[in-house]
Amino acid sequence: MTLVEARYRFTAPFQEEFTSAIQSAHSEYGVRSVKLDPKLEGLTVLYDASRLTPEDLDHTLRRLALPVERIKQ
Repeated sequence: MTLVEARYRFTAPFQEEFTSAIQSAHSEYGVRSVKLDPKLEGLTVLYDASRLTPEDLDHTLRRLALPVERIKQ
């Protein structure tokens, strides 16, 4: 298992509907944890890089209807 942390920013203002999508992300294959930024501006996702590529993770979050953009590090 190779755990990697990825940061995302919201591309739309935070809405309460995002909360259920964030909770659903915890049960997605390869996702270990999802933390909401205290300022509600983005997410930090801990994922297993042996199971997901960064592009797979991007797709997973968008499929959950989260308007996010990965922050390149």
